[in-house]
Amino acid sequence: MSGDRPTMPPVRLHSDAELARDALSAPLFARAAKLARWAGDGTPVGAGGELLAEQLRGAAEHLGLLADEDGPGYAAEAWQLALDTGLIEFAEDPEAEESDDPDQPAGAAAAGEELATLTSGSPQDILDVWLGGLETVLADAAAPDLADIVDQIREGGELDLDSLDWNPEEEVDFLDGVLGNLYLLTALDEGAADRPVPLPALAASMIVPDDMDEPTDDILEEVSEAMMRLDDQFRMLEPTGIIQYQPVDEALIEEVDGEGRIPQDSAAEPLGEEDVTRYGMVALTPLGVFAVRARMLDAGVDAPAVGDLADKGADVLLGALPDHPEGAARAEAEAWLAGRAPLGAARELLAAARGDDEAAPLRRLACQQTLTLVGAEAEPALREVLDDPQLGGLARVWLAEHGATEIPEPTESMIFWLTVDTIAAQLAAEGDTEELRSLVEGLVGQHNGFFDAAWRVEHPATAEVLEAMGRLHPDKKVAKEARKAAFKARSQA
Repeated sequence: MSGDRPTMPPVRLHSDAELARDALSAPLFARAAKLARWAGDGTPVGAGGELLAEQLRGAAEHLGLLADEDGPGYAAEAWQLALDTGLIEFAEDPEAEESDDPDQPAGAAAAGEELATLTSGSPQDILDVWLGGLETVLADAAAPDLADIVDQIREGGELDLDSLDWNPEEEVDFLDGVLGNLYLLTALDEGAADRPVPLPALAASMIVPDDMDEPTDDILEEVSEAMMRLDDQFRMLEPTGIIQYQPVDEALIEEVDGEGRIPQDSAAEPLGEEDVTRYGMVALTPLGVFAVRARMLDAGVDAPAVGDLADKGADVLLGALPDHPEGAARAEAEAWLAGRAPLGAARELLAAARGDDEAAPLRRLACQQTLTLVGAEAEPALREVLDDPQLGGLARVWLAEHGATEIPEPTESMIFWLTVDTIAAQLAAEGDTEELRSLVEGLVGQHNGFFDAAWRVEHPATAEVLEAMGRLHPDKKVAKEARKAAFKARSQA
């Protein structure tokens, strides 16, 4: 973490060229561009640049949406996006007479300067235009229901936001938080197009307190309301290309109580695979990952991307990899290695892996994992450290795995040092796990007098490792021996 800035796990981004193609093919953006080209010069528009009824019908027809009852609405949305992004520009006619007639022209529209960006601009230029359009759609998604506003104005003549139960800042923060949670799940390899997130779980992640074992009825009601709000918002956002969304089953809502609410227990009760999809499923697209990350960076969040460390030293790489999800760690290591000769890279990694500090075991584990991606050209670097007490064991493992010959046998002290170092790294990375428990049982079972030798190992984490072995081993007698050995190691230190 950089200072007080929140830090996200790294994400794998598609290339700018791929993302720009995704942006251009996103339904809403593609329609906006198509209408900008269709507009030509001098298209009559209303006072706010909106299409008049006759032109709106023509726009829907141009988009092939005339047969769809929602076609004019889709055309109006695309036209508005084109206006918001500069794909279309309009100028009011100063000589136009004021009129209450919505079909009375008040100006004219034409293709905007940004339209040329879509064909002659760089991929980043295209993405900048798309991001600008996304911002307007996100703002619309966080706005209250237009029908409620119209009804309120008709009834009282004034707009009262309090009566709408709508707080602009809270709505924007809520939607940003939801997208942030989706981003986090994607970064952790738990949310993607092939692993969409159930809407009940996503809503619950925003509403249910972390320390609440059993949600109350009031909390479940909040989750239900949040799901319905998100369903509306995600339907608006999907055409931008930011998410893939399977909406809540309309029949399900009608089945409940006819009031447009989701069952209150849907976020708490386990559902079958077929059932859960009826409650809505959502995933960020690669374009969505790019967009949410861009918004996070603008907000001051540390949101790294895989490849950011490619030009950094091995010490920076090995210090960062332990905090990366497995897939991202491998991709980051591959990106780092891609710009270096195998032999030089191996030497740099091994040099950075040395040390007696608390983080050193994790660095050596990251070094070992990264070196598995290096070919046989690196062999001389591994042979150079065979006598190094911190790296000799690691080097022998690598050489054996790569089919090398004439590997000298390690000393007993080196074997035990490597054992302590490996367990220390696993404790730091994951804590007490079943995998580590099995490793501990196997080590003690294979070596008679294991603890008599282990407590003498001159490693900063020896006592800590032996204490962990005492916690993890199921045999009480062995666990007691481990604790005694830990006491001896601490006394020796």
